[in-house]
Amino acid sequence: MFFKSKEGKEKILSLYHQKLHELNIEYSEKLIETKFGVTNVIITGDTKNPPLVLIHGTGGCAPLVLESFPKLSSKFCVYAIDVLAQPNKSAENRLDMKSLAYGQWLTEVLISLELKDVTLVGFSFGGFIALKTLEFNERLIKQVFLLAPVYIVNGNPLVGLFKMFLPLKKFIKTNNPEYIKKVMNVLFSGYDDFALEFMSTTFQHCNMDFSPLPVIAKQKAKRITTPLTIIAAKRDIMFPGRKMIKRAKRIFPSLDETVLLEDSKHVPSNINFKIIETLILNN
Repeated sequence: MFFKSKEGKEKILSLYHQKLHELNIEYSEKLIETKFGVTNVIITGDTKNPPLVLIHGTGGCAPLVLESFPKLSSKFCVYAIDVLAQPNKSAENRLDMKSLAYGQWLTEVLISLELKDVTLVGFSFGGFIALKTLEFNERLIKQVFLLAPVYIVNGNPLVGLFKMFLPLKKFIKTNNPEYIKKVMNVLFSGYDDFALEFMSTTFQHCNMDFSPLPVIAKQKAKRITTPLTIIAAKRDIMFPGRKMIKRAKRIFPSLDETVLLEDSKHVPSNINFKIIETLILNN
């Protein structure tokens, strides 16, 4: 199971609803039945507008990714997906990263929502899900924006071990907030008290997946024809920006644009999120 206890799940969902309430937006929620598990979707914006699907990263949820992109609903009908086996309202089933399962799952969700010509925006692990969807079936997708995505390159494993995973393991063992702050300082360009509380609660109460992250093979990347925009972060130790853009230019024939956020760690600052949002809106 993803949640370690019923109490832990309740704490997470309480924070989830707190953030959703703080967004102060008009929205509806839909539970989609898929063969991989029930999937929760938050929908905001005029349903007559073109569809945009937002996919959050590891340790995230739909309200948090909606907070990062508040203006997208002015031009799009935004569908923020709660990813399976994450601290949110979707099922706790973890899918096989080596297979096409995540792509099959998202395609099933899109079909259930009756969406086509979708603009897909994936952050971090959400970028991995977006690419797996393109590998599985591109026909429902119009264009894709990948923000610091998993699945193109990985950083130096030793740097990751000492700067992130060891402090994280110590936090899980001791619950000492100094350790989670070390992790946050490596990952985030800037964060508020809520982000710290949500991350702390997630790592305390959830069984997170620490298995190695795969990288897309060149021949699979070559088959993708959907227009891609990749936004990479120069100071991202997990998925280094320069290395990512260099490989992306080599392997993706459908790469439209790349952006390197010079001052950004893995999770961008509010200012950089605004830049990314403007880029999406102008496309």
